[in-house]
Amino acid sequence: MRSQDSPHDEDTSYLDGNALAGPLSEIFAVDLTVATGRCAHCGRTGPVASLQVFGQAPGLVARCPGCEEVMIRMVSGPGTSWLDMSGVAVLSIPAAG
Repeated sequence: MRSQDSPHDEDTSYLDGNALAGPLSEIFAVDLTVATGRCAHCGRTGPVASLQVFGQAPGLVARCPGCEEVMIRMVSGPGTSWLDMSGVAVLSIPAAG
């Protein structure tokens, strides 16, 4: 069963998780697209860059390529960004260097 944010109600074209690189770099000092995340719904593990990112909404919605559940939501406004990662059970970030 899909969540309310289903992209299938509208345009189903999406970008890969690398579309999150720029927006996330404005918040974090490391490149999170190389981090490994585990889907809180199905348990699939893979790099953030492998997520399916939909940008037709006011922000970005990143879905698991396995079960299509929402893993990350990101909205940016003047001076503030909101990041919902409730669909990510674990995020493993490689050490720099």
